[in-house]
Amino acid sequence: MDINVTYERPEDGPGSGPILVGWFRTSDKNAVLYDPPERVSFRQTNRAHAKSAARCPGVIQLESRYFMVKCPFDLHIGFTRDDKGKAVLVNRAGAASPIRSNKIGDVLTLVNETEWRYPDRPTLQMILPYCFIADEMVYITQLSAFMHYRKDPLPGTIFGGRFPVSVWPRPLMWAFEWHEPEKDIVLRRGEPLFYCQFEGMDPSRPVQVVEAERTAELAAYMEAIGGAVNYVNQTFGLFKAAEALRPKKLLTVKPRD
Repeated sequence: MDINVTYERPEDGPGSGPILVGWFRTSDKNAVLYDPPERVSFRQTNRAHAKSAARCPGVIQLESRYFMVKCPFDLHIGFTRDDKGKAVLVNRAGAASPIRSNKIGDVLTLVNETEWRYPDRPTLQMILPYCFIADEMVYITQLSAFMHYRKDPLPGTIFGGRFPVSVWPRPLMWAFEWHEPEKDIVLRRGEPLFYCQFEGMDPSRPVQVVEAERTAELAAYMEAIGGAVNYVNQTFGLFKAAEALRPKKLLTVKPRD
């Protein structure tokens, strides 16, 4: 889909400097749990040898273009069905769980079974407050943390996604397709939950991610587009309408304390 959006450009010319992407939390509730996104980097590894992978320009270019969002919770979740056959989640950690069992539903939900892609693969969603915005055309791609090794691989795959944050800023979530529901899901706070990759019109430009202010203009725009996914299918068809409502400037860098 071709989306023609006109944004303000830097004073020194169109497409100059890094692509500026802002991130913000949609709510301050429990904000301390949600760490800022971090650029993926393994620069602390062996760089002594000239042919070390840590010094390879191609490797460095790849790593620098991904930003990771860390898992905010320690979770040990199992899957079962109740006596009526309804799919339910089980808190395997029990009394040792950092999250009270009656609060797990506030952060982790089992998608209605009729919406699963496959009848034998439950779908989970972790509700998160992370949102990204840009004042020039920028697409975000959400994907698994493929450069980080797990000794205990997850028993499934995450749902990735790609959309323009410049037109359609929306909170991200961690969506997981449980290929082996007989195996538990173990997530640890501080480990990479997923990566974000940002693409502008010029792939050679670097990306800079900064914390953004939740301004009144941004809040109003988010309100205007926020609930559309609940009422229509194919929300990409609403991008033109969203463009008409969008102020030219939505990204205001939050001052550092």
